[in-house]
Amino acid sequence: MIEPLLLTTARVSTFFGTQRLTGASGFFFERDARLYLVTNRHVLIDTPSRHLPDRIEIEVHTDAENLTRSAVLSVLLYRDGKSIWHQGQDAAGEIDVAVIELDRAALPAAVALRCFTPAHLVHSLQEVEVGTPLLVVGFPMGFHDTLHHLPVVRQAVIASSFGLRFQGQGFFLTDARTHRGTSGAPVVMRDADGDAQLPWKLLGVHSARLDISGGDMRAEESLGLNCAWYADILLTLTTGNHAR
Repeated sequence: MIEPLLLTTARVSTFFGTQRLTGASGFFFERDARLYLVTNRHVLIDTPSRHLPDRIEIEVHTDAENLTRSAVLSVLLYRDGKSIWHQGQDAAGEIDVAVIELDRAALPAAVALRCFTPAHLVHSLQEVEVGTPLLVVGFPMGFHDTLHHLPVVRQAVIASSFGLRFQGQGFFLTDARTHRGTSGAPVVMRDADGDAQLPWKLLGVHSARLDISGGDMRAEESLGLNCAWYADILLTLTTGNHAR
């Protein structure tokens, strides 16, 4: 039996027309029977680096019994010149999280995936302590099980007070070895008393692009610290009135 956690996360590729640009990670979130892909905003647009894709491709499984079978779902990022994704912000500025609602009718009939839901979110920041073990599920530098189309996980721990927004921003820190391509990965904590089908708490959305070291990226890499945006932003981004 495959661990359900590995079916929550999909490999995301960005394109401009037919030109492949970058690889990243994303995961599925379901609310009120609506299905969303969650990733980082900078995966979908990053104006300073001139990263301006117009579509993404998502790899999904088509047979729960045979994971070697997969299909690629192509999703346009703009409709009538307007972006179809939704991004958030708070009093401290933009949040590097974006969601795209997926058309279930466009998915393969036998698609095999697992979704996080609002029930998997932490309802109190005091529920989680510094040093808590975590997993980051994604596709570092595109690396994955290419036969079974599955992500890999990296171990992490919470490296800042989960009850305090680090430097007033909407994220906390994790201590983990991560790489390009992990952007948009779910950051999860084991929850043995939670959902029996998916016994994990969704704490955050990993972002490797946020500068926490005063602009010196080499110093940031040597620290081995990463930013994870609090996952409760998904409640805002999946309501009827989306933040833009």
